[in-house]
Amino acid sequence: MKNCELCKSTARMYCDSDQAILCWDCDARVHTANFLVAKHTRTLLCHVCQSSTPWTGSGPKLAATVSVCQSCSNTRNHNINGDCDLEDGDAENDSEDKDDPDDDHDHDGSDDDEGDNQVVPLVSSSSSREESSSRFCRETNDVQTPNAGERSEDQSSLKISPWT
Repeated sequence: MKNCELCKSTARMYCDSDQAILCWDCDARVHTANFLVAKHTRTLLCHVCQSSTPWTGSGPKLAATVSVCQSCSNTRNHNINGDCDLEDGDAENDSEDKDDPDDDHDHDGSDDDEGDNQVVPLVSSSSSREESSSRFCRETNDVQTPNAGERSEDQSSLKISPWT
C-alpha cells in the first residue's frame, strides 16, 4: 500500500502539480492553503490497488470518494460474471437467490419516500422584495388613523414609503 508523503497514512489521491500522493486530510490541508493550489488537478487512487483512476478533481477540499481503476473493475466484473466463485456458499443455495415475484418489493409498501426528494425552486431576491414591498404598502393603507373621518390637508398629503 502507498502511504501519504506527509503523514504516512494510506494515500488516496495523487496531485500531479505537486507530484505527491496524499491522504484526504493532508490533501485538504495542502490545497486549502491558497487559491492557486486549490486549482491543482488531483487524481483519485484506486481503492483496491492504489493505481490512478479516470477520476480527477480540483478545488480546495474534495469530498472523500471511493473509486476503482479500470483493471480492478474488469477483474471484479470477471469474478462476478465469470466462473470464479467469490463466496464460500454451495451451489444449492444459489437457486434460492433467483428472482421471486413476491420479493420484488423489499420495503413496507408505502410510497411516502418519493415526496421527500422533490425539488422546490428558489424565489429570486428581486421578486421577493417586490412582493414584500407591495404587501407592506397594502398593510399601511389598511391602517386606520384615530380620526379617520377628520383628515386635515396635512395628513392626507403624507405618504409612507417602505424604503425610508
